[in-house]
Amino acid sequence: MNETRVLTPGEPLPAARSVSVSRQLIRRLWMDRLTRQLVTLGGVVIIGSILAILLVIAYEVYPLLKKPEVSPVGATLPGTGSAPLALGVDEYREIAYLVTASGLQFLSTKDGKPIAAPVLSELRGATVVAASALGRGSGVLGTSDGRVIPVEVKFAVTHQGTTRTISPDPIVGSPFQADPEGRSIRQLAHAVTTEGPITAATIGGREVILVAVKERKALVGPSAKEAIRTTLEIPGNGEITALALDNRGEDLFVGTSAGEVVRVDLRERDQPKASAPLRVTAPPGIAVSAMNFLIGDRTLVVGDASGGVGTWQVLQPSQGGHRRLVRMNTFAGHAGPVMAIEASRRDKGFLTADTSGTVRLHFGTSGETLLTVPSGLSDVRALTFAPKADGLLLADGKGRTTQWTIRNAHPEATLRSLFGRVWYEGYNAPEYVWQSTGGTDDFEPKLSLTPLIYGTLKGTFYALLFAVPIALLSALYASQFMHPTLKGVVKPIVEIMAALPSVVLGFLAGLWLAPQVERIVPGLFLMPVVTGALILLAVYGWRFAPVAFRGRFRAGTEIGLLLPVILLGAWFSFQLGGLFEHAFLANDYRGWLLSALGINYDQRNSLVVGLAMGFAVIPIIFTIAEDSLSNVPQHLSAGSLALGATPWQTALRVVLPTASPGIFSAIMIGFGRAVGETMIVLMATGNTPVMNWSIFSGFRALSANIAVELPEAPEGGTLFRVLFLAALLLFIMTFVVNTVAELVRLRLRRKFRYL
Repeated sequence: MNETRVLTPGEPLPAARSVSVSRQLIRRLWMDRLTRQLVTLGGVVIIGSILAILLVIAYEVYPLLKKPEVSPVGATLPGTGSAPLALGVDEYREIAYLVTASGLQFLSTKDGKPIAAPVLSELRGATVVAASALGRGSGVLGTSDGRVIPVEVKFAVTHQGTTRTISPDPIVGSPFQADPEGRSIRQLAHAVTTEGPITAATIGGREVILVAVKERKALVGPSAKEAIRTTLEIPGNGEITALALDNRGEDLFVGTSAGEVVRVDLRERDQPKASAPLRVTAPPGIAVSAMNFLIGDRTLVVGDASGGVGTWQVLQPSQGGHRRLVRMNTFAGHAGPVMAIEASRRDKGFLTADTSGTVRLHFGTSGETLLTVPSGLSDVRALTFAPKADGLLLADGKGRTTQWTIRNAHPEATLRSLFGRVWYEGYNAPEYVWQSTGGTDDFEPKLSLTPLIYGTLKGTFYALLFAVPIALLSALYASQFMHPTLKGVVKPIVEIMAALPSVVLGFLAGLWLAPQVERIVPGLFLMPVVTGALILLAVYGWRFAPVAFRGRFRAGTEIGLLLPVILLGAWFSFQLGGLFEHAFLANDYRGWLLSALGINYDQRNSLVVGLAMGFAVIPIIFTIAEDSLSNVPQHLSAGSLALGATPWQTALRVVLPTASPGIFSAIMIGFGRAVGETMIVLMATGNTPVMNWSIFSGFRALSANIAVELPEAPEGGTLFRVLFLAALLLFIMTFVVNTVAELVRLRLRRKFRYL
């Protein structure tokens, strides 16, 4: 029979057992070391992954921060011997053309050799003395005998294998007499509209000759063309120095030597109307030297003889007013007179040049001057912007031409355009706007991130406004007053709520909750008051219930009796809300909000998002806060109760302050959850990037905007990189909030050293 012998103190273990214990200790030490290394490795991998994500985001954002660059291409090309009136280049920057007194001259941009082209036989002995912007499409040439010749410069491109051949293919139309007296033309402006071409010409003084061609289509036979010639005297002072006509043929702008601009309304072509002159130059009496439109022909760029550059737009009338020309932006000026303004055909960028050869690149949307190019030429006469906005060409008085390459991939992205107020075309004042896409290439991208940041904070605010009181009060009750058995059921149910997919919550919020909330808004706002009053009455009445009845319920389970009271309070609130709406809100609360407060009610709004996203945030805050409250050492509560404090006094004045570090962490984690939420915000709001705190309007958050826009954004484009910048802002926002939260938590923990 085996006997168990107890070892006396100091007696050595048997050899076999000593070996077994040593092996267990070695195995345990080995497992501890392995576990420590695995945990450390896992932490390093997580930190490395976060840093890798941050580096990828920063890599995509970095090109937005790069400044534009410019570099010369080759040497200055030899001159043609005559002063150019206009300059242009093909999209591949292989062939340039100059408008000179003898017509069109083409040359290679590689070596400056002339390229054969059709002779401009329509001149018939006259010389070219003026030219409109041929680069915008169909242009015109003005002659010394008062005629106008329509010209469109095109290039024929052929490919043979890998070899590309470009040849000039100018299209010349039938000349027409602008000035019946045959006087030499000084300035020209031309546009081809849906009603037909229209040309404005000056021959000196303050007279503008307008020639509009209307095409009348017949039911049978060829259409008939009718030319309408009108001579208009421009009001104001000084001689005409510049003309600009939009491509719709609606507004003609006339600049004068007195620094004035006159707008001529051409909507009725046979009855043009000139507005009062407007002074556009800062020093009085400084002449307007050049004018041109940005792409879309909504923004007018004006350059003057003192080197000033500014953009203007025509504001539409409001409530029967008149159209008026207002200044939008002022740009860095030149040292000398601005002699040429060339607009990009791809964006709102434009070039300005003075006679000394200094060229500046500006961007109309942001109102900033991006770079300055000292060309080295003097007596500059012509300037052109390459069709792809990747280069510029300059020509001096002897026809010598120089070429520069521009690298400016993201001109729309500046600190002002991304975060500041910007005056966009068609707006009456600078605003924060996000509108990344439009219907035409003339569209001006509006990439302000401020409305998205605003919307993110707005949605988070309303979600936490709903979630924090409910979650914290529930956690306080569950940890201090609820019966352990009931708590063992309630807490797992609340934790399971956190596992609900946000896409399901967003789906329910957008398709079911939003229409339901719209019906009961007055009652919803009355519910906290009505339900709270009923709960207080129920609790007060509980004190007068028979002791035998109250004894049937274990302490901490009375909360179950309040559920019918809460349901009754909700039903009564909705009924009372309908009566309140009928009696005080003209039976239509939405109409009352609009008429009395000027607030529109959107079905998918911040109220719906606050309820849905608050429902998603409550489990996180509740769980962490309840754990913090439950982990408060029992001797603190016992000591407070022993000193005569009530359970509520103990909970509020002892337990709650001691658990404040954990509670604060719970709120901050809930804040991070709400900031990064995507699907609920995406599906439960109208995704309208507006900036107001109205609970009845929607918004657009950074996360939802990334989800909506990124699949459609061209890779490497400005929108693509701005969306990555939005992701970086989210990263920084959560990092800063978590850092501040940790600092506050540590400070609270030092103050309450019991945890």
